[in-house]
Amino acid sequence: MGLTEVIHFRDRQSGQLVPEAIPAEGALRWFYQSRLGFLCTLFCARRASFCRLYGWWQERPSSRRRIAPFAARYHLDLAEVELPPDQYPSFNAFFSRRLKPAARPFAREPETLCSPADGKVLVCPRLEEGALLPVKGACVSVAQILDSEEEARPYAGGTALVVRLAPYDYHRFHFPDSGLAGPSRCLGAKYHSVNPIALERVPRIFALNRRVFTFLDSDHFGRVAYVEVGAFAVGSMVQTYTPGPVVRGQEKGYFQFGGSTLVLFFEPGRVKFDADLVCDSARGLEVHVKTGARIGQRP
Repeated sequence: MGLTEVIHFRDRQSGQLVPEAIPAEGALRWFYQSRLGFLCTLFCARRASFCRLYGWWQERPSSRRRIAPFAARYHLDLAEVELPPDQYPSFNAFFSRRLKPAARPFAREPETLCSPADGKVLVCPRLEEGALLPVKGACVSVAQILDSEEEARPYAGGTALVVRLAPYDYHRFHFPDSGLAGPSRCLGAKYHSVNPIALERVPRIFALNRRVFTFLDSDHFGRVAYVEVGAFAVGSMVQTYTPGPVVRGQEKGYFQFGGSTLVLFFEPGRVKFDADLVCDSARGLEVHVKTGARIGQRP
């Protein structure tokens, strides 16, 4: 990826190709596309203390002044946000904002698979054993993401969903189906960016970054491996659910400041992704979807 190459995605609602607005793009390209910048990246990505410090800065009351310019620059729909912008005590509080209950409805049909988050989607309709995920620039297997050959084995021949959240997206994530959610556990320790610019330079980011991993024994799509992947400047991934019974559309948790990614694995024969997503993913084109939107169905 060149220094000036523009990243495009397809907006599923309009069908149009859209150039991606990358916050702090110049800095991101310097960190991952220059020699000196990449040395700085390696230093910072190893240190959770950097993310905690950055998170602390985003929690300061003075950070509130960034909310209005941020919302205006990225054309956020403030009508769907739970609270007026001036009621958030910090930028981080606004970043992890909830939406009004009707803003992201989930389909009620049990055979419909809905997106668990807002973001840019890539799908893999069949995971051969040892297959690498179809993420722009990524080169990582299911076993590497789950940090276990044994736990990855049931997903050989299955399917995978990747949802990449940009900093301006709604950053809460949800359960795509009702079922029984197990406890979450943490993997990894680094904090690289998950933007394609970074993935091109560090293809194994999804196996290196801080991750939270949960099994969902869903009612309609089998046993789902649900992974949240942290990113550069993401201080934490907060779990708001309680292990046990959950319902479709229920909030699972949220990312604090930064862009982030969800990766969901499904067992063989459990999910058939929508044809437009399969076609675009085969071309390496991400598609922006919203939480609760249909992305597939039970075969």
